[in-house]
Amino acid sequence: MTRMQELDHLALRTLPADIDTEQALIGAVLIDNRAYGRVVRIVEQEHFFDELHRRVWGVVSKLCEAGRAATPLTLKTYLGDGDLGGMTVGEYLSALATAGVPLSQAADYARIVRDLAMRRRLISVTMELTATAYDLCPETTAEQVFAHVEAALEELRPALSAERSEFQSFGDVAETAIQSMQQDWQAGGQLRGLSTGYEGLDEKIGGLEAPDLIIIGGRPGIGKTALGLNIAVNVAKGLQRKRQNGQRTGVVGFFSLEMGKAQLFDRAVAAETGVAAHRVKKRKISTPEFESIILKARELRDIPLDIDETGGISITRLAAKARDLKKRRGLELLVIDYLQLVKGDERRKDGRTQEVTEVSNGLKELAKELRVPVIALAQVGRQVESAERRDRRPMLSDLRESGSIEQDADVVLFVYREDYYLEQRRPAEGTEEFAAWEREMARITGLAEVIVAKQRHGSRGPVDMGFDAELMLFLDKPPPREISPEETRQKVAKKPRLPAEATILYGLLRTLSMHKSVPVSPEQRRANREIPVNARLVPLDVATRAFGNDTMPGEADQNKINKKFHDAFKALRAAEIAFYTGTKEAGFHIFMPEMVND
Repeated sequence: MTRMQELDHLALRTLPADIDTEQALIGAVLIDNRAYGRVVRIVEQEHFFDELHRRVWGVVSKLCEAGRAATPLTLKTYLGDGDLGGMTVGEYLSALATAGVPLSQAADYARIVRDLAMRRRLISVTMELTATAYDLCPETTAEQVFAHVEAALEELRPALSAERSEFQSFGDVAETAIQSMQQDWQAGGQLRGLSTGYEGLDEKIGGLEAPDLIIIGGRPGIGKTALGLNIAVNVAKGLQRKRQNGQRTGVVGFFSLEMGKAQLFDRAVAAETGVAAHRVKKRKISTPEFESIILKARELRDIPLDIDETGGISITRLAAKARDLKKRRGLELLVIDYLQLVKGDERRKDGRTQEVTEVSNGLKELAKELRVPVIALAQVGRQVESAERRDRRPMLSDLRESGSIEQDADVVLFVYREDYYLEQRRPAEGTEEFAAWEREMARITGLAEVIVAKQRHGSRGPVDMGFDAELMLFLDKPPPREISPEETRQKVAKKPRLPAEATILYGLLRTLSMHKSVPVSPEQRRANREIPVNARLVPLDVATRAFGNDTMPGEADQNKINKKFHDAFKALRAAEIAFYTGTKEAGFHIFMPEMVND
C-alpha cells in the first residue's frame, strides 16, 4: 500500500479527520511561508491527525519562528528520507507542496483541522467518562459522576473557544463599560494605563494602554531610542514599586535590534547618575563617578526590564519570543527599537514597503493578542530636511517606508528638537553668522517637543519637554536657562504697548535696578538658574512702595496698592520683561534681564 493509499484508508476510520485538508494546509505553508503567520494562532502541532503531519508541522513551526525558509528541501534535512511505502519523504513533501491551497484560504483550512482535533478530543473525553461511569464503585453517587464530567469539559472549554469571536449584546457591553468607568471615576482620574514617567505626556495621551500600538518616530540621532529607553526604565521602576508593595506584576520587554545590551545599560546608568553618556561609554570617569555608577547599577539590577538584542529578527520570531516572555515572566509593555529593522517574510518579493506593512500589521496583532501596549520606534524619511521644508516637524506621511504604519498605529508620536537641525547649519567660527548662531543655539538647546500626530481617542498637538543631550535623558519640562538681556530687549521693542500702570512700573524698575538693587547671590542662582550671573535684584517691598508713591500718593490701604502693583507686574511678566524670584522665608525680589550687562 502506497503512502497516499494508506492515508486514504486512515481517513475512513471512525475518529473524525480530514487528511486532504491537513495536506492542503501544510502545502500552503510550504508554498508561501507567510501562511504560517496567518494560521499560527489557530492550529497547533497536536491538532494534526496523522503522525507524520505532526512531525512535519513541528519542523515547519521551528523554521518559521526562527525566520528561516520552510521548504520541502529544508524540511528533508530534519525528517530524513526514509521509505513511506513506495514514496520517499522528499517525494511526499513535494506532493504536499503540490496539494497546497492559496494563501487566502490557509486560515479556513487551519480552522477545519483544529475543529476536527477538538471533536476527536471530545470523543476521547466522553469515552473516558463513559468508562468511568461504568467502573465506579457503588459508593460513588451520580452527582459525583456529573461533577467529574463538568470538570473534564471545563478543562477542554478554553481550547474549544480559542480563536472564536463571540457576539455580545449592547447591554452586556454597556454594563462592562459602566463598571470600568465607575472604577476609573473612583480612582480619582488616575491613569488607566501605565505611566510613561512624564506628566505632560501622560496628560496628553492618557498613559500607555493595552492593546495600543504606539509609534515613536524621528530622524536618526534625534532621540528616539533615548525616549523609548527612558519610558521603558520609568515603567519598569513603577512596576518595581508595585512589587515592593506586594503586588504581582509582569516585566517590560525591550527588543534592541540596533544597539547592544551593554550600550543600553550605559545610557540608562548615565541618565540615572548624571554622568555624561559619552564619558560612561568611553569609561572616562572619576573614582566618585565610578562608585556612583556601581551604586546605581545595584539599585537598577532588580527592575523588571528584560532586553533582547537579537539582530535581524523576523516578525514571526519576535512574536514567538514575546509570547514566551509573557508565559514565563508576564508582560506589561513591549518596546521595539526599531520597526524598520524587523524583517518580514524572507522570501517576499513584492517590495520593502509591503514588508514593513507586514511588520506593522504583525505588531498590532501582537498587541491585541498579548493585551499589552506595544511601543515601536520608527525612522522618519530624509524629506523633512529638504530645503523646501521650512517647518521640519515630521508629519505622518514622513514615516519611512510607511506602508500602513500610520493606519495600524493607535498613537503616533514624533520627536522634534530644533537644535538638532540648527547644529547641522553651524557656520565658520569667528564670523558674525557664528555669533548669531551661537546665541540662537544657547536659546534653544535643551528644548524638545514630542508631537502627538495621531491619537485615536484623544487630541493631537505638541508636548513641550526638555532633553539633556549629555545624559541622553528626556525631561518633563525644559531645563532652566539664563535669559539673554538682548533677547529681553528685543521683546520689549516688539511689545511697546503696555497698560499705563505697567509702563510706569517698567520705568520704575529700570531706575531701581540701577540705584536700589542688590547683586544676585550664589544661593539665589542655585535656587533659580534662570537668573543671569550679573543680575541685580530689586527687593519686592522696595518696588511696591515706590510704585504706590508714584501712582497712589497718600493711599493708606496697602491691599489696594498691592493689587494695583500685582496687575501692573502681571503685564510685565506676560511680556517676559520682569520676573519674581525667591521664597517667603528668604524674601522676594524682582529682576529684569534687559538690565544685565552682556
